[in-house]
Amino acid sequence: MFKKTIYIVMFLISNSLFGQGFQFGQAKGLFMAVGVGPRFPIGSFAEDQNIGVGVDVTFSYTDNEFLPIFFYSTIGYQHYPGRQDFYYRSDYSSFTSNVILLSPGVRYYFPALLENIVLLMPIVDVGLHFSYFEKLHQFKLETTRQNYLENVSKTGFHIGAGFSMFILDVITYYNYLHNNQFISFNLRANIPIFVKM
Repeated sequence: MFKKTIYIVMFLISNSLFGQGFQFGQAKGLFMAVGVGPRFPIGSFAEDQNIGVGVDVTFSYTDNEFLPIFFYSTIGYQHYPGRQDFYYRSDYSSFTSNVILLSPGVRYYFPALLENIVLLMPIVDVGLHFSYFEKLHQFKLETTRQNYLENVSKTGFHIGAGFSMFILDVITYYNYLHNNQFISFNLRANIPIFVKM
């Protein structure tokens, strides 16, 4: 799956640079999506970090040889403030995490449950995470400990499920990164960039 994603990205780049056609099926589509939603730390990540917020931009591609499968790549930003009870029981006065995520993956659209009033399709989503964490450690003055900035790179994966109205998706994800697992809820608006039938 990951190799196919890389191939598709390469085809997209070569097509935009050299104006050559794709070698896949005749019907094809390229979409951009903007998503936003809360991020809920779980496990050891929840011991010191509070509920965060995330925003992301996704580019996805499909054609009639792959439908109902879409290949995508997402870049996102997340912010997690520290927990108040963590400050009470530790030397910290502030502990925040800022995260940049790059996530290639694949999404599968099931047959529509509703079609008359609104199009409603169940979807499942799986992919990889490449993340960069910037963690700010600030300590109480009386501890005389020096504040510092920690930078960490991590890899992991995500699994999601939800519903799509094609223009609007609502998806819940389980995201695994070592010591930084979280549940995310995304409300995502899809914008067609290029569609050929």
